Amino acid sequence: MSSEIIIRCSEIVADKGWNIAFAESASAGKLCAEFSLTPFSGKILRGGIVCYEVFVKEQILHIPPSLIEEFTPESEQVTQALAERTAFIFNSDITVALTGLTTPGGSETPEKPVGTIFLHIITPLGSIIHREVFAGNAEQIVLQAGEKVAQLILDKLTAPKK
Repeated sequence: MSSEIIIRCSEIVADKGWNIAFAESASAGKLCAEFSLTPFSGKILRGGIVCYEVFVKEQILHIPPSLIEEFTPESEQVTQALAERTAFIFNSDITVALTGLTTPGGSETPEKPVGTIFLHIITPLGSIIHREVFAGNAEQIVLQAGEKVAQLILDKLTAPKK
């Protein structure tokens, strides 16, 4: 069962007549799965791609190896490139890309510890760029990141027009 925030986010996306797609590295498809469990999934969910390994980022999504080498697979820059490629492939209204570190052994540093998640969300109202360090085990980090995605989209779509 998806969380209330993911259900509410899905409802708002459906109300706007928009769809959503995902490029997931650290979350390995969990976000797409959570959105698929809402009552609105048939109206909004385009699909997703799990790009956990660098090979998939480079060979399937055509992220330049030089970008990954310069910034690491878990970075704001690579996450943005994943969002842009996924938006093109899925022709989606909303595109969510997520990379990050849920367990040791990646590109973690003191400035980028385990728990760091990078999000790049493309919406018709503009992009959302977010970096956050979540606490807990891998599952807890991914679940928190999923709720953060839903909250960020909700905030963007329900913000008063300026």
